[in-house]
Amino acid sequence: MISIKSTIKINIKGQINFVIRSRETPETVCATNLAERTLYYFRERVCQYCLENPGKDDLLFGQFIKLLHNFSEKTGITLEEQRTDTTLFMSNIKKAGRMSLAYDVLVKAVKAIPKEKRTEALSKALEPDFKTDVLYRTKAQEGDSRLTLLLNLCKEALSILEVEPGMQESEEARILKRFLAEQSTTEAGSEKLIPKPKKEIPSGSLQSAYDEDATYRREGNVSQSGYVLEISETCDKQNPFQLITDYTVVPNNTSEVEILQDRLKKIRENTGCTDMYVDGGFHSEDVHQTAAENGIKIHLTNMSGTEPTKKIPATEFDIDETTNVINKCPGGQIPTHAGVSGGQTVAHFSHEACANCEFGEQCYSKKQAKDCVVRISLKAVNTGREREKMKSNKKENTGKRAGIEGSNSALKRAGLDKLNVRGKAKSTVVCGLKVTVQNIKRFIKYLQGGYKPKYSNEPSNGIPVPIFS
Repeated sequence: MISIKSTIKINIKGQINFVIRSRETPETVCATNLAERTLYYFRERVCQYCLENPGKDDLLFGQFIKLLHNFSEKTGITLEEQRTDTTLFMSNIKKAGRMSLAYDVLVKAVKAIPKEKRTEALSKALEPDFKTDVLYRTKAQEGDSRLTLLLNLCKEALSILEVEPGMQESEEARILKRFLAEQSTTEAGSEKLIPKPKKEIPSGSLQSAYDEDATYRREGNVSQSGYVLEISETCDKQNPFQLITDYTVVPNNTSEVEILQDRLKKIRENTGCTDMYVDGGFHSEDVHQTAAENGIKIHLTNMSGTEPTKKIPATEFDIDETTNVINKCPGGQIPTHAGVSGGQTVAHFSHEACANCEFGEQCYSKKQAKDCVVRISLKAVNTGREREKMKSNKKENTGKRAGIEGSNSALKRAGLDKLNVRGKAKSTVVCGLKVTVQNIKRFIKYLQGGYKPKYSNEPSNGIPVPIFS
């Protein structure tokens, strides 16, 4: 294997010198000058293609997959075992409350109105003192009244834009309509707009006057406006290092279940994945079903929700794995008859069988006139089975999934936490470049001998055997 060394330098003319040299021989393997502006133009054209061709093949993602397979082939990395996680990030927008957002939307709209068409009230909105008075000199008890003022100025601006030639379908008019629909309602008995209660504002509402795609999400005590990046990467412990295998950018109010369910088919097609390791946030019957349809087995490190304590776990019943029919109860009683109906597994027991059962208070059994009946939802049965599998393999599953947190951290250190672009299309391009660079860096580090050798589980004469030299 040839060790190589790559260097990137920017000269005084603003040119990027990219040089690759072999460690075994002093001569240069590859050297080229690349103007920095060339990279900007490249990124701009890729982004423009994405905007003009929504739904078509993602050019960057296609190259990412080609590089992935080339790196995998050169290094012997297997792609069957993978792990998935998501991380939140912001585009180039500020964290703003309703008042600040209303001001930004208003100012953007007023600037689009010809100067001679602006009313006196709208013209004042562009003065520095107006911003100071509305945003910084507002007392807590005056908040609603100032927001009401801004909403009605927005309404006034919209009425002008709607009759201005060529402005009816403009970006400013579109944003104004959306903002007013999401944030305001008409006061009873008048045409005046008043703010909606905060609880009525959807998470998908406008977050910035300059980024229409960003959404709002709250996790615990942390709230953020922006997007979420999903990444998958290999996790086979025999691999010399791990490669990122998939990525996607979606609004951050999209659930992890929806994201994984949408990506599983593509991950299978692009990489041949057979096992996926995820945390409890991805647990869902729909995810397991989609995974099964694509030949992927889901491994959970934990499960969302709490384990039932008042009732006997469904797994304590002897339930046929194929038919879901109850064969025997935890007390060892065989049902007089049993079957599956209406999304439940149902079993009937005689009164005598249930009369003195030690599990009577915890059982699902309900006494009826002729007998006692047990009804357990198939969802509870499947969840119980998954919980048992998770417990028995928790250490292995957790060990294989945990490493992806390091990948998220590496991306954040590379500028993912807050991007310098706005909009989903541009954010996707930048994220795609960052993820691709992570794989390139790992591949180069491997060629330079930067990863320690892995060892097999079976020592030879008491000495661990290196898998990779």
